Amino acid sequence: MKRCLKIIISILSAALLLSGCTMRTVGQMYQLPRRSDDYNNLQSAIDSAMTGLDYSAPLAGENRQTVHIADLDGDEDPEYLVFAKGSAERPLRILIFNEVEDTFVHVDTIESNGSAFDQVEYVEMDGNHGVEIVVGSQLSDQVLRSVSVYTYTGGQIQQMMTANYTKFLAEDLNKDGLYELFLLRPGQTDTDNGIAELYRVNQGVMERSNEVNMSAPPDKLKRILIGKLHDDKTAVYVASTAGETALITDVYTIVDDRLANVSFSNESGTSVKTMRNYYVYADDIDNDGVVELPYLISMQPLEGEPGSDRQELIRWYAMQSDGEEIDKLYTYHNFVGGWYLELDSSSAPRIAVKQIGNTYEFYLWDEQFRYAQPVMSIYALSGQSREAHSREDGRFVLYKTESITYAASLKIAAAACGVTQESLLRAFHLIQQDWKTGET
Repeated sequence: MKRCLKIIISILSAALLLSGCTMRTVGQMYQLPRRSDDYNNLQSAIDSAMTGLDYSAPLAGENRQTVHIADLDGDEDPEYLVFAKGSAERPLRILIFNEVEDTFVHVDTIESNGSAFDQVEYVEMDGNHGVEIVVGSQLSDQVLRSVSVYTYTGGQIQQMMTANYTKFLAEDLNKDGLYELFLLRPGQTDTDNGIAELYRVNQGVMERSNEVNMSAPPDKLKRILIGKLHDDKTAVYVASTAGETALITDVYTIVDDRLANVSFSNESGTSVKTMRNYYVYADDIDNDGVVELPYLISMQPLEGEPGSDRQELIRWYAMQSDGEEIDKLYTYHNFVGGWYLELDSSSAPRIAVKQIGNTYEFYLWDEQFRYAQPVMSIYALSGQSREAHSREDGRFVLYKTESITYAASLKIAAAACGVTQESLLRAFHLIQQDWKTGET
């Protein structure tokens, strides 16, 4: 029965989305050759309750259907939620339906202000059976929005909290099996840095945590990532623009039962340790389950190489909940070419790179930075003869795409750096696209 109803809801949601926001009945736009009694009953109940309303699906997040199905009260019989908009003073409506003796009954309605539903999540927050509804709404064309949490008990909806936000996430940060609501909101004025807050349920009551500063105003937000710290705590990594050429990342987690920004510097009032290149975001670069942060290190330029003093390596490090940094690895990123190379941590600070066309020559300085010896060359070969060129003069292939063959050759100082053909094959990677673009 439940499987059948889920299929019905999927069909119904697809039909409503295909029809546009102003459709009044499913049947006007989407006719099935045969419809079950359950489908017809649910459609009839929705149509009756939709008088004077238009369908209005959430605009963001994973739940963008017009009709949702969720077990709100934990009785193993699902509720059906229809998202709509009218013209009343509180125009946004969530219509809730239950199945009672093979018929569908409109049992309650959530009414709220706003111009559109922004994002909706269904998570367990209070430890009772069922899930809570976390609803974000756009108040206008402005960045500021409103989020509310509702619980459904005894056949009635109860509001647990409401707050303004720029961005929110529902996540179990302290791993107790219950979700918290993490949100970012503006400061007191338009020029103030933003504020991070955490809401969670304690003995049936929604409580707000302490306020924690952001390192930038919320309108500078570029990307939010959920991941692990080095000591296995779950954290929220919030990347914002800092000027025109850099990012700055705040790292939030729960420490001693309080929300904390473990990357924040009291001296500077900002997350100075995580300021970095605009095009690189925090990521689990070594695939060990822990998120690493990038920090730029300027390379010692080779003499007579104009512009080489602007080249930089990336030092990747993980953070612990006490703010300690744990070094993980070094990389050379070629953003234009779309590839990067892992480097040995002991010799990486003494690496220099010289570019000649599509050839990148790597050198190793001695410990006093008096002279540099060639370590290896990497070639980005294109054209019809790229296969032949990738094998000449002791070269070997690193990676092939449809249009480019990447090859390499080892030089005199390769052994001193511990570089072999096998290690270089393991160290060469293409840059993932999501490292170069931010998504909030």
